[in-house]
Amino acid sequence: MNGTIQLLDVVALTEDLSERGLARGQVGTVVEALAAGVFEVEFCDNDGRTYASLALRAEQLLILHYQPSQVA
Repeated sequence: MNGTIQLLDVVALTEDLSERGLARGQVGTVVEALAAGVFEVEFCDNDGRTYASLALRAEQLLILHYQPSQVA
């Protein structure tokens, strides 16, 4: 499984960003690669409305996986 962040990956924050109203574990989607290791991440509510969109470093993100990396 590739650990490199890609466009449209679902990610979670690894730290609180209280100045932006975001908490560790908040889930968003990578919508743009801005520079090496910097990504625009969009955070939406359950109705699909964006409530935050900001540039984040790869170290601030954890890729979420919905499939096992290998079959047991």
